[in-house]
Amino acid sequence: MREAIALKTERLYGYQPDADSDITVTAGATEALYAAITALVRNGDEVICFDPSYDSYAPAIALSGGIVKRMALQPPHFRVDWQEFAALLSERTRLVILNTPHNPSATVWQQADFAALWQAIAGHEIFVISDEVYEHINFSQQGHASVLAHPQLRERAVAVSSFGKTYHMTGWKVGYCVAPAPISAEIRKVHQYLTFSVNTPAQLALADMLRAEPEHYLALPDFYRQKRDILVNALSESRLEILPCEGTYVFAGGLQRGFYPG
Repeated sequence: MREAIALKTERLYGYQPDADSDITVTAGATEALYAAITALVRNGDEVICFDPSYDSYAPAIALSGGIVKRMALQPPHFRVDWQEFAALLSERTRLVILNTPHNPSATVWQQADFAALWQAIAGHEIFVISDEVYEHINFSQQGHASVLAHPQLRERAVAVSSFGKTYHMTGWKVGYCVAPAPISAEIRKVHQYLTFSVNTPAQLALADMLRAEPEHYLALPDFYRQKRDILVNALSESRLEILPCEGTYVFAGGLQRGFYPG
């Protein structure tokens, strides 16, 4: 399966990781996130998270003795303010965790965002975890921008993916992460004592699926875009203000001004 993942990565992002040393199969993306955080974060290290964010990040950081530094993303567009980000960096910053497409704001990063991230951290010893579990539910005309497509960032990054999201099998808990061999070696030390292995039948089935139907995930954006449009249209006459949905199968909204009397 790792060989099939390596070929898929090369096909999508122009970079082929080593199947033996750079790809770790995990019991879902959440295990990959926990193992990567545990492998990288030391006691007293600071970790920058963009809020709102997946609720497993902060507890995993705390269990490793890290300190969460939160940067709030503001509606309606939830874009990163790179000046504010730079102000958060310190000599104790060890890790940045990002999520694209982003749950729950349904926004996506572009390559310009990864370029800005690299510009901000290039002179520091800072690692990156890019949570990309919704990579194939991305409605951007440019397609999914991955940390793996950035030559400098991927040398100090962990890209996390989920077969559950891609193949509609979330309960089977199969995910993986791609990282340079030295980082992967540390992740595997944690993985060894978390789950040891991932069930073989699911891995074999997914390997067959990746080889037999390599184009399956290319149809997912249109599949979910149609569902998004149906729901947005159904809510268009309501008092909800629906924010732009650029990816994922969630979207954000809020009450319109004037909804409450007075």
